[in-house]
Amino acid sequence: MIGLAIRYLLAKRRQTILMLLGIFFGAASYVTISGFMLGFRGYLVDQLVNNNPHIHIEAREEFLTSTSLNEAFYNDRYTHVFWSPPPSGRKDNAIVEKPQGWYARLRADPRVAAFSPQLSASVIFTNGKATAPTTLIGCDPLQQEKVTTIGGYIVEGKFSDIAAGGNRVVIGKELQRRLGVRLAQNILVSLGKGPPSPFKIVGVFDSGNKMTDNVAYGSLVDVQKVNGSPNHVNKIAVRLFDHTQAAALATAWENFGPEKVESWDQINANVFDVFRIQDAIRFLSIGAIMVVAGFGIYNVLNMMVIQKRRDIAILRSMGYSTREIISLFFTQGFLLGITGVALGLSCGYGICLYLRTIPFKGNPMQSAGYMLVSTAPEIYLQAGFLALATACLASVLPARAAGKLTPIEIIRSGAE
Repeated sequence: MIGLAIRYLLAKRRQTILMLLGIFFGAASYVTISGFMLGFRGYLVDQLVNNNPHIHIEAREEFLTSTSLNEAFYNDRYTHVFWSPPPSGRKDNAIVEKPQGWYARLRADPRVAAFSPQLSASVIFTNGKATAPTTLIGCDPLQQEKVTTIGGYIVEGKFSDIAAGGNRVVIGKELQRRLGVRLAQNILVSLGKGPPSPFKIVGVFDSGNKMTDNVAYGSLVDVQKVNGSPNHVNKIAVRLFDHTQAAALATAWENFGPEKVESWDQINANVFDVFRIQDAIRFLSIGAIMVVAGFGIYNVLNMMVIQKRRDIAILRSMGYSTREIISLFFTQGFLLGITGVALGLSCGYGICLYLRTIPFKGNPMQSAGYMLVSTAPEIYLQAGFLALATACLASVLPARAAGKLTPIEIIRSGAE
């Protein structure tokens, strides 16, 4: 049956090539577009997972309601209190309450790889006449390097040098450019109240993100002293052994205290919404190509059934059953699908490998200066299934039409 199906396809080589091209371009396009989009996605998720804590424990947020101030003002003396206008807005605490309890809980949890207490303060850096408002993050530098990849972005000095204390600071490349400073130089740090404090620059980091590179890191003790809040922290950054457990753990930890607990994927939920939109666009665009290819296969096979009516009559007279006639024409579509998928996946893989060699300096979709393109196996499985399903579905109707023909009907219709 397969040999006869191949002979029929080779008898109409031009139509066969056109049908193959539809499946070929569909599979190759799916592999290339998916590799490009998923490469960007993988890069972005890697940045979110490795450059940031997996879980943030922060000072709690409270939203005022129409009854939030009743007890404070009236001490439950009145059952119904009406405000005009009613209280609204947010009442946030500046610090994490009882951080020692969190430290003990995190040390005892086997799922926690590391954690770093932090105190973020809005400050103004001054170098001569140059000023730059920014955020100064106080942390335990040894733990901070375990929680994030900040140590890998150091281009001058060492991040661990701020552990020695004595008002030392590591600044981002963008902040360095704005201030016009260099390594080992002293700069003034002010909170807008009181005299400024001198800090010595002991390191510079460059992550490639201007927003990230516009902040500075110092020892937790130094920042607490400058901020006038000894022993206070307003965030605890946590890194897990398995980042996929972050959302479930964050939800569970919210019951341990009044603090706000969020995982990295909860904070970046809008990014995953963009991913879903990308997937929809990807499937719609490739789906359109596959629909066109399917119609091409259907039309050509349908015409082949009409042209081969005499051959069908002979085959039926020789004893071929309806199922065998259906199998004959369905096999043609299946062979077209298999061949088109094999060629399309091979070509798509070659294009992806070529794209990886294109230099993209300064582009967010780069790794070591080259474009990031995914070659994940699921891309090829999806492309193969989609293309093969299209070819098979497009073959069903012509194959069924061929199977319904009988020799007497073909003779009566005057087939030649």
